[in-house]
Parts: sequence; C-alpha cells; structure tokens
Amino acid sequence: MSELFGIIPPMTTPFDAAGEFEPGKVKAQVDWMVAAGAHGLAAGGSTGEGHTLDHEEYRDLIAGTCEASAGRIPVIAGIITDSTRDSIKRGKAVRDMGVAALQVTPVHYLFRPTDDAMVDHFRAMADETGVPIIIYNVVPWTYLSPALLCRIFEEIPGVVGVKQSAGDLKLFADLMLDAPADRKIFSAVDALMYPSFTLGGHGAIAAILSAVPHASVQLWDAVKAGDHTTALKLHAGLLRLWNAMFADNLPACTKYAQGLQGIPAGLPRAPMPPASAEQQAAVRKALLGLEVKLVA
Repeated sequence: MSELFGIIPPMTTPFDAAGEFEPGKVKAQVDWMVAAGAHGLAAGGSTGEGHTLDHEEYRDLIAGTCEASAGRIPVIAGIITDSTRDSIKRGKAVRDMGVAALQVTPVHYLFRPTDDAMVDHFRAMADETGVPIIIYNVVPWTYLSPALLCRIFEEIPGVVGVKQSAGDLKLFADLMLDAPADRKIFSAVDALMYPSFTLGGHGAIAAILSAVPHASVQLWDAVKAGDHTTALKLHAGLLRLWNAMFADNLPACTKYAQGLQGIPAGLPRAPMPPASAEQQAAVRKALLGLEVKLVA
C-alpha cells in the first residue's frame, strides 16, 4: 500500500461496435499511462464500465492490465457488484495476479444496507480475499459518511483507504481531518483536484486523470513543489475539460478524449451512447486549451 499514491487513472475498457470486450487494446492504454508518469492504474471501475463486465471479462481485463503493467506501476482492481458473495468471488479471481488493492464499490442497486451490514460487507471482503481494500465511496443512496468510514477503518485493518467521490470537497476535507493517519484518502472530486491535493490528499483515482494523464501528473508535481502559479493554471484547464466531459455518459466522453490522443479506447457498451457532437466539440476545445497534442 505504500506504493499507492499520486495519480492513479481509472482506465477505460475498450469495446467494439457490437459491445464486445477487446483485450488486445488494453496494453496501449497502460503504456500511455506509464509514459505519462502515472503512479498507478485502476481497472474495472465505473470509468471502465466495470458494472457491465461479466465474470470472465472482468478477470481477463485485470489479468491483461497486470500483464501490461509488468510491475512498472501498481494496479488496483475495481469491483462493482450487488452482493458480498459476488464481490468476494471477483476478489478471489484476481488476488493472485499481483494487484495492489481491490477498489470496492458499495451496492449500487436500490436497497441500502444498514451501517452494521455495511461494516460486515467490507470485513468479509478483507477476510476472505486477503487483499487490501479501498472503498469507492460514490453511490448516492449507499454513501458512507466520514463517521462510518472511520468506524470501518478502526474495526477492519484490511480496509486501507477510500476513494472519496460525489463532488463534495467538504466531505473530503472532513475525512482528511478525522481518518487515521495510516489510511490513504484518494480524491475523485474531479472538478477540484487542485484543492484536493493542497488539502493533503494522498492522490486521486478519477476519470479526469484518464482523459489527460500528462496534465494530471503535472498538477500533482506542481502542488508537491509548491508551484501554485502553475497548479492554478492547470486547475483552470482541467476544470474546463471536466465541465465538457461531465454527463451521464462520462466514460464515453473519457474515451473520446483518449481517442483524440491516439489511444484505441473503443466505444462505450450499450445502452450508454457515445459522446455527442456537442460533447465532442467541447472536449476537443478543452484539450487544446490544456495544450494537449491531438492526433485525431
């Protein structure tokens, strides 16, 4: 877990026009992220449309990502299911691939577990898989408060961090204030990477990083160097890009941004629509504003 810090892009998953997973396109994205200076990778998360993957596709995606990374940077395996049983099943399927951690999303269907049931869910995940757990705190109706997250940290040593999402920097700041010092707090407040880093966040796992890993690494480095003039300029460009990308088809917009930079990201899996003409124009303009070199 000491290796997990900084810019950890949540990769997109390449699908063809028929919605079939294209494992041969995974390596190009991994190599691109490594060359950009990313400190880690996450696969199978929401940006990667992990909720649409069947068990075999999921296993192949994580295996391909780990193989392509070849130990250059750590890999986090995302898990998005609706039962403890299935979450454990996925964790066990990838635990021997060398993943650094499992990024586990609380249930995303309609019903919310009680706090005690939520604690039991993550305890079972940690105990049964033996792999460090990062909670992906994103689902609105099963959102975990800073108090509940701190309870989980205290009761379950195997839960080593949280990816704090939902766009609320106040909740991120509260968690930074109250979480044990040995736990990792990663930001997924995509619009506000700059303040997340200045608040002391241990890094980020957020879609914006997958669209522009180079600029994201530059922002991280600038904050760490105390160069806030550069950091603020990068923040403005990243915020404009986020405003262009943020929509219900965010993974599709992320893929479009990657494609403009020569990455074979493929199409979103139906029923998610591709980026619209309006979204494409806005994303292209924002990338040019960040001085990103486009090849398409």
